[in-house]
Amino acid sequence: MHRFILISCLLCVPIGLRAQPPVVDMHLHYKWTQQDVTSPADAIAVLDEENVVLGVVIGTPAELALALQSRAPDRIVPIFSPYREGGDWHRWAYDDTTVTRARTALASGQYHGIGELHVIGGFAPTLEKAMVLQQLLALAAEYDVPIMIHTEFSRADFMLKVCQQFPQTRIIWAHSGALLPPAAVDRVLAHCGNVWGGLGARDPWRFVDNPLTTADGMLLPAWKALLLKYPSRFMVGSDPVWPVDQLDRWDEADSGWQQLGRFWTFHRGWLAQLPKDVARQIGCQNAVDLFARSPLVKCN
Repeated sequence: MHRFILISCLLCVPIGLRAQPPVVDMHLHYKWTQQDVTSPADAIAVLDEENVVLGVVIGTPAELALALQSRAPDRIVPIFSPYREGGDWHRWAYDDTTVTRARTALASGQYHGIGELHVIGGFAPTLEKAMVLQQLLALAAEYDVPIMIHTEFSRADFMLKVCQQFPQTRIIWAHSGALLPPAAVDRVLAHCGNVWGGLGARDPWRFVDNPLTTADGMLLPAWKALLLKYPSRFMVGSDPVWPVDQLDRWDEADSGWQQLGRFWTFHRGWLAQLPKDVARQIGCQNAVDLFARSPLVKCN
């Protein structure tokens, strides 16, 4: 009788929650525009629902990431963002205080990386003139922490210059080049062993012009081949920003955390099309290794 009750109760647990393998979300935002609809406790509860065993959090302003970490110290990895408000994504590269603030943050021991730094054509200087970016790349190497860079409206050439000029710096390429095709991403990974590709927002709702999958969720052959070629060089993140058509609205809260399940359902779908050991690496272990976290974080 007791055995029957136990089996019945287990069957009452939603299959998705019971079967979901652990994952690391290496691209989480917690912004001032999200606080009204997502408290720190709410955010941790969402991670529980999706079985996210480690989350790399970018706060805007930076200290908001610490608010999440205080709720789950062994589970949240805050990285320092120079962004304090909307619009800083195109001002940071010209701000003389950016490097000083980053050094102070890393020296505090509270932050374990730098990013996400938007380097977008039309707004950012070339690498030769990007003195703030160059100093941050050197600072990341000095403190031995990763730095996350978002390039867009560019070729692979920019990232190649960055990674070759700073070979001691561990670089996370947010969205794996955004609109770039697999061949361009391959070119960077082949030449720079210090670059890891993040696959946040490579989904049907954001970077729609160069998706990972077909409309029915099947991994495109070129992307699948690239993931199998570099199983230790890719990671997955949700990049919980929503709605996507306008960032940091003044009259509407960002409800990205309420969409986390949507993003991870998509990612789990294509991860399941890879060999189990590769899916485990890309979905979890690579990010754990990169951020050198506690052995308490398990990907099994």
